[in-house]
Amino acid sequence: MGNIAAEHWEELRNLRLAARLSQARLQPPPLGLAREGVLRRAVGLTLEASGCSAPLGSHVRVETAGGRWIDAEVVGFSGERTFLMPTDDIAGLLPNARVISSRKRGEVAVGEGLLGRVIDSDGVPLDGRGPIRPDRWVGLGGESINPLMREPITQSLDVGVRAINALLPIGRGQRIGLFAGSGVGKSTLLGMMTRYTKADVIVVGLVGERGREVRDFVEATLGEDGMRRSVVVAAPADRPPLARLHGALRATAIAEYYRDQGLDVLLLMDSLTRYAHAQREIGLSVGEPPTTRGYPPSVFARLPALVERAGNGADGSGSITAFYTVLTEGDDQQEPIADAARAILDGHIVLTRRIADSGQYPAIDVEVSVSRVMQDITDAPWRARIRKLKQLMVAYNTQRDLIAIGAYQRGSDPVVDEALARWPAIQAFLGQDVAEAADVESSRAALATLLDDRPANPEAAPAAQESLR
Repeated sequence: MGNIAAEHWEELRNLRLAARLSQARLQPPPLGLAREGVLRRAVGLTLEASGCSAPLGSHVRVETAGGRWIDAEVVGFSGERTFLMPTDDIAGLLPNARVISSRKRGEVAVGEGLLGRVIDSDGVPLDGRGPIRPDRWVGLGGESINPLMREPITQSLDVGVRAINALLPIGRGQRIGLFAGSGVGKSTLLGMMTRYTKADVIVVGLVGERGREVRDFVEATLGEDGMRRSVVVAAPADRPPLARLHGALRATAIAEYYRDQGLDVLLLMDSLTRYAHAQREIGLSVGEPPTTRGYPPSVFARLPALVERAGNGADGSGSITAFYTVLTEGDDQQEPIADAARAILDGHIVLTRRIADSGQYPAIDVEVSVSRVMQDITDAPWRARIRKLKQLMVAYNTQRDLIAIGAYQRGSDPVVDEALARWPAIQAFLGQDVAEAADVESSRAALATLLDDRPANPEAAPAAQESLR
């Protein structure tokens, strides 16, 4: 009897073991047990491996001829082929090189030790001050916030620029685009706001810009005092596209960490256009079809995913006020990236070459610039003055050619007459020296003085004509 019972339990155990083995064969291997692959093809920016079962977004390492290993990320697959995008120089790669999974999982080191440091897109220090000791690790992709849980934008933010503080007021937690062509002064304006904006922490992402600008921004723009409360993430133009992409994601993840600590963060991204260009290079390399002026669809999916991570946090946490520079190629405001950025940002500040060439700095085109939270952070008298000044500027620029040649007849339009009389004062109000700071209260008072006082010289046509020449 005892032998029969023992045989029964032995048979039952074997059946359960067989069932578990069968189920295990149907499940994919754990991420840490991905098979080793072989490099089959390297064309342009893309590497192709076979036998590598790593999932999308995971990191792998590829062996080179000199025994060096380069990091790469899985960006796509087709059948048995896995597409890899390197983050390092690929010199020395050989056919059939080994491709193995890396323990690196795209995490970001964060903590107080980052303040005052300059790092690259992988988190490696560039300032020669030794390793960084993180308080914790966060994901490179961040975590989404329920839109109904976000704090509304109700507080004004002082950026130190009179034209912006008075006419395009910025709210704490707002996301703004600086739209400009090359050489119009967007980086200089960004530097002014870096020095004068009141924030607990400043996170700067220099993505795809000239390498020379990294040191200039750290030493000249931020300075020793500014660096104490800043973190700079640099991914210059000579870095591979994946490194530039990671630079923007890392800067945003660091800003998110400080926001979650209850701090008010200023995030400066220079530039959003270079981030889009990096994704375009990656998308086209893995075979995405170009749709809008050569941009694949993934570019327009990546942009809102990045921008939506900024802004106010959930109830009780801090805020991320973000400024993204957008390069308008050929001063074309309808360029695809500029058009897409306008749709997903909370406002845009446009710098135009015409104003810059006239000698006015900052070269902000107030007529076409918009702050979409102005209604929530301004009162009725303030908004009325903003509308009045814009009306005067539109009226003046409509008759600009006639005024320049002296053909405009006073009395033809009362609004143009007033604009003509106030024009020298308006230009003085809009201009500001780089070393000068103007807070919100003084900017608002200057706007009231400009519009509420009677023009000092009603016959200002000669001065206005001279300003056009």
